[in-house]
Amino acid sequence: MIEQWIGTINGYLWGSILIYLLTGCGIWFTVRLKGLQFSHFFHMFALLKSSRQHSSRGISSFQALCTSLAARVGTGNLMGVALAISLGGAGAVFWMWVIALVGMATAFAESTLGQLYKETDDSGNFRGGPAYYISKGLGMPKLAVLFSLCLFLGYGFVFGSVQTNSITDAFHGSFGIAPLITGIIITSLTAIIILGGLKSIARFAELVVPFMGIAYFAVSMSVIGMNIELIPGIFADIVSSAFGLKEAGGGLVGAAVVQGVKRGLYSNEAGMGSSPQAAAAADPYPPHPVSQGYIQMLAVFFDTIVICSCTAFIILLFKDTGTDAQGIKLTQQALAYQVGDWGTYFITIAILLFGFTSIVACYAYADANLKYLKMDNFAGRWFLRIGFLSMLIFGSVASLPEVIALADLSTGVMTLINVSVLFLLTKVVVNITKDYHSQHTKGQLPNYQPSDQEHKTLNLTKGIWRDKV
Repeated sequence: MIEQWIGTINGYLWGSILIYLLTGCGIWFTVRLKGLQFSHFFHMFALLKSSRQHSSRGISSFQALCTSLAARVGTGNLMGVALAISLGGAGAVFWMWVIALVGMATAFAESTLGQLYKETDDSGNFRGGPAYYISKGLGMPKLAVLFSLCLFLGYGFVFGSVQTNSITDAFHGSFGIAPLITGIIITSLTAIIILGGLKSIARFAELVVPFMGIAYFAVSMSVIGMNIELIPGIFADIVSSAFGLKEAGGGLVGAAVVQGVKRGLYSNEAGMGSSPQAAAAADPYPPHPVSQGYIQMLAVFFDTIVICSCTAFIILLFKDTGTDAQGIKLTQQALAYQVGDWGTYFITIAILLFGFTSIVACYAYADANLKYLKMDNFAGRWFLRIGFLSMLIFGSVASLPEVIALADLSTGVMTLINVSVLFLLTKVVVNITKDYHSQHTKGQLPNYQPSDQEHKTLNLTKGIWRDKV
């Protein structure tokens, strides 16, 4: 009965409520911020030049970008896109793009707020995220605790195990390695990284994420280059299928919209409230919360517009060969069709890298919320470490449908909370964005220096943005 009850709630949450809410949130902030993801598109890339700078209190903006990308770019970028195309046709790719473009505004808003309301922990390192801006920005500490609990359950105990399950399945299918063996190796490597704390995770992400992204992009571009004469037709197919121009009566339009939107929302994580944990840990340059908002918009762009699109084009170039494969097998067969048998093994390695970086990022997000659960102490940290690593072993050999259903529920609730809070804090996001653009337009390096009154009105933490208040 409980399983059926959870399934029903998830059906409503992820089948309609959150799709409308997250899409609406993206459109809302696109309008309120005057389409800054388009009008200031190149400014995002310009900020990358100075994104490696940071102090001893935080990680760099680039490390924060790589950490959030580590969580976003997972096995779903390989399997989920294939599933979306199988169920929704080529048109699903178009709606995946649309939801990513409007979702960039949502990512900007939540990451800017995460930066604005950040604090320092007992070690002097920056911490922040939705729990912080819910508690300080809205004065609702109980709601902040509920958000932290949902995120802690999902990212601390389930999502890592799901990624491990995908990795072990892929290695068993490609190389015949026993899932438990792969699981033990993954868990051991994860332990080495997470025991070093957030800065260790950030350094790992900084090294691995660009490498895996560039490698996957390079292989995908080579495939597209070999089939360049077919690409205009692929684009035409994507657009025409998205609007039902090819199907009699537009029968597949609904499936294309639903699958594309769901894939986009799930992949880019904009509005879920997860990436602000990484954004808040950064010591941004320029020293203004909005600069980290811009950097985190790039994460959505790279994840969906770049990585997911690479997978989509590889599959669409193979789709009409008559195969009935789905999920990761479809992606593997599609690449092998273009480059030979090594393409299957390349996708398996990609699953390892994409999945493993997601695992360590999941831990970082869960760890960032220990404070609001009154677990930011020796016992609490080791409880999370042992539980997280144990679930990786469990996930490598077990079927996880019931656990995943519970995680989907907790993630749905935290997303519902976060998006509602973003709407309520819209004025704060708009005002602080105006402050940044005002300084930038004058040719100044944006530097956030809130007045005494602004400190009190926004309930900012002392000593974060000004030494004296």
